[in-house]
Amino acid sequence: MLILTTTLFVTLLVLLGSGVWVAFSLLGLGWIALSQFTTIPTGDVMASDIWGASYSWELTALPMFIWMGEILFRSRLADDMFTGLSPWMQRIPGRLLHTNVVGCGLFAAVSGSSAATCATMGKMTIPELTRRGYDEQLVIGTLAGSATLGLLIPPSIILIVYGVATDQSIARLFIAGIFPGLLLISLFAGYLMLWAWRYPDKVPAADARVGWGERLRRSRRLIPMLGLIIGVIGSIYAGLASPTEAAAVGVVLSLLLAKVQGSMDRRVFRDALLGAVRTSCMIAFILAGASFLTAAMGFTGLPSDLAAWIGTLGLSPVMLLAALTVLFILLGCFLDGISVVVLTTSILLPMVEAAGIDLIWFGIYLVIVVEMSQITPPIGFNLFVLQGMTGRNILSIAWAAMPFFFLMMLGVVLIGVFPEIVTYLPTAMGNN
Repeated sequence: MLILTTTLFVTLLVLLGSGVWVAFSLLGLGWIALSQFTTIPTGDVMASDIWGASYSWELTALPMFIWMGEILFRSRLADDMFTGLSPWMQRIPGRLLHTNVVGCGLFAAVSGSSAATCATMGKMTIPELTRRGYDEQLVIGTLAGSATLGLLIPPSIILIVYGVATDQSIARLFIAGIFPGLLLISLFAGYLMLWAWRYPDKVPAADARVGWGERLRRSRRLIPMLGLIIGVIGSIYAGLASPTEAAAVGVVLSLLLAKVQGSMDRRVFRDALLGAVRTSCMIAFILAGASFLTAAMGFTGLPSDLAAWIGTLGLSPVMLLAALTVLFILLGCFLDGISVVVLTTSILLPMVEAAGIDLIWFGIYLVIVVEMSQITPPIGFNLFVLQGMTGRNILSIAWAAMPFFFLMMLGVVLIGVFPEIVTYLPTAMGNN
């Protein structure tokens, strides 16, 4: 096992370090594992597993949700959200800084992508909040941290990937992400309130008070987005639609929304469609490579041997999760979130199951830890998005996002101490 583990680890480092695509790295790793350490016909396994990973019905939801996010990314949704939310935030400590947190939470519920959430909200809130005199460091930090909610709040692309890779119910994963997402929003908002109380001189004065009639009039801008969220997530929870069917409904509703807003034309439609095709093909290719690597790992017996070895160490579930948290954060410093999920699930799942950890809960835990890696250098993707938008040094952006890194760590601790935060809705959904 030591020779096999060392060989595969060094090979993976060489492949990824030399710039080979993640999908090719996974395929190459699986090929070496099968051809050098087993007598199994490598080509037959590769062909059957890649085909099997490609026609999964659950995977059909992936391009639909990505397309929905691409359409909304090119619409005026961020402008409408800021207009609708800002009157309600003026009297809360921290004032309009909360538009980053709540706005990212709402956009995450229709995009499924952290990068799309960061770019879409950033285009609107960074110049607007900076113009109003808010601390730029905190504006960037709140956006970097809150945009990671796109990975957790359904419809999450990475939860679909996890569900396909581990054969878990995508609908239950989606529903399980709701309360943890609200928990993180509450932690972020609470931090902003404490910061505003500690540094009141850094928060600009509130705008002129807006009456209830004007607040409600502006809030009408939020109705299309709320309708889209209810249409997609509500139909899944109520059992009226599968995730794939809900994704198709979401695409139709987002096309109608963009058309009504006047932001849909032939060029926008083409760009959104091509963007969805590129992203979907990339993820599907990675999943195909991960499927082959999973099969190869199974034939070598490495996951079961590793799980048995971990079992001999006598680690409690808490110690195992603490070790895995460090591992995932380190991996996230050099790989994107989807790559972390597909690289690790085939090896770690047996030991996670042996420790008696619920796989739905583990999926949410994994996504939150991957969220943390989105704001850690050198590969934190949200950092690159914000660097392109602000021109600031990536380390200064990472420093601005650091409080939200620790808030997400607190979120991991809370769902560990109170696992019902994750499991309550999926259990209730199953009972219904």
